[in-house]
Amino acid sequence: MATALNTATRTPFDPASLPKTMKAAVFVEAGRIELQERPVPEIGAGEALVKVTTTTICGTDVHILKGEYPVKPGLIVGHEPVGIIAKLGAGVSGYHVGQRVIVGAITPCGQCHSCLDNDRSQCGSSSRDGFAQALGGWKFGNTIDGCQAEYLRVPFALANLTPVPDDLTDEQVLMCPDIMSTGFGGAESGHIRIGDTVVVFAQGPIGLCATAGAKLMGASRIITVDGIPERLEMSKRLGADITLNYRDTDPVEAIREITGGRGADVAIEALGTQSTFESALRALRPGGTLSSLGVYSGKLSLPLDAFAAGLGDHKVITTLCPGGKERMRRLMNVVGSGRVDLRPLVTHRYTLDNIVEAYELFSNQRDGVLKVAITT
Repeated sequence: MATALNTATRTPFDPASLPKTMKAAVFVEAGRIELQERPVPEIGAGEALVKVTTTTICGTDVHILKGEYPVKPGLIVGHEPVGIIAKLGAGVSGYHVGQRVIVGAITPCGQCHSCLDNDRSQCGSSSRDGFAQALGGWKFGNTIDGCQAEYLRVPFALANLTPVPDDLTDEQVLMCPDIMSTGFGGAESGHIRIGDTVVVFAQGPIGLCATAGAKLMGASRIITVDGIPERLEMSKRLGADITLNYRDTDPVEAIREITGGRGADVAIEALGTQSTFESALRALRPGGTLSSLGVYSGKLSLPLDAFAAGLGDHKVITTLCPGGKERMRRLMNVVGSGRVDLRPLVTHRYTLDNIVEAYELFSNQRDGVLKVAITT
C-alpha cells in the first residue's frame, strides 16, 4: 500500500525520458482485470499525452469488472485522471509539457450537435434503431483506453485539459473529474433553491458529493439516508442536518414526519436500485423533483400511488457527469476556496503495481472503503 501523496510540488517532467511501454490495468474478461505492459499511446493533432500521477477506482469500473457493463476485452480501464502533460499534439496551444492538469471523466469535443446544444455529456451520442445511444461523452475506459495506467491519450485536448493550481494537491482535486462533478450535477439538476428541504438516498462517494452540492446550492435542511453509520457520519461533515439509517427506521415515514407531512422539495437518488428510486419518489412533495444519479440495470417501474397516477406535477431528471475544462476549473475553484474538502473520501491508497488488490478491496467494499487513490 502506498504512503500519502506528495504535495502539489513535483519534479519537472522530462519529455526525453518518455518510455516505449507502460503499466496499465486492462479488462480481460468478466471478473478479471489485470496489470499488463502496454505501448505508450501515440497522439495525433489536437490531442495530448498525460503522465498519470494519481487516479482512482469508480463504481462503474466495478460494473465493468463484473461484466455488468460491457466493454471490449483488452481495454485499459479508468476515467478519473490527475497528471502532468508529457506531450502535445499539433494545434494544442496554451499549455506546456510538465504542466499539472486534470481531465474530466467526460471529454466533450465542443463541436458536435450535442455539445453545441449544451448537452456536452452526450457528445457524439448516436441513434440506432430509432433510439438515442447515450454516454457518448464518456470515452475513457468505455470506448477508448482509460487512465488506470502510467500514460493517457487525451482527445480534444483544448476542450478538456484543465491546469491544476500550484497550491492544490492531487488528492484535493482527485474527485473533480467524476464523482464531485456528478454529485454536484445531481444537486444542480434538481434546481435546489435557498430554503429547500433535500433528501439524498445513499451516501456512497457520489451521494456524499450530492450532499455537499445541496449545501452549496442553499438547501436549509438536508436529510441523508444510508445503512452504514460511518457514511452517515461522513455526510454530516459534508453538510447533512439529519441522518436516517434505513436499517433502524422507515426513511419515507421519517421524512414525512420531519417535513410535517409535506415531503421533500428535492430527492436525490444516488444508488441505482428500484427500492431507492421508489423511496425517493415517495419522499417528494407534490411538484417536487427527483434527481436521479443512479445507474440502473433491468426494468425500472413507477408505482402508481407514489407517482400520483401521473398527476402530481413531479419532475424526474437524470444527470451524466458534466465534463470539459470549464467545468473542471469551476470545481477546482470550489476546492480552492475551502468550501468543500473531499480528501476524507480517500480512505485507502495503493500504487498502480497493486491495483488488482485495490480492486478486490473496493469491489467487495471492505474495511470501510470510500475511495481508493492509485498513484503511479
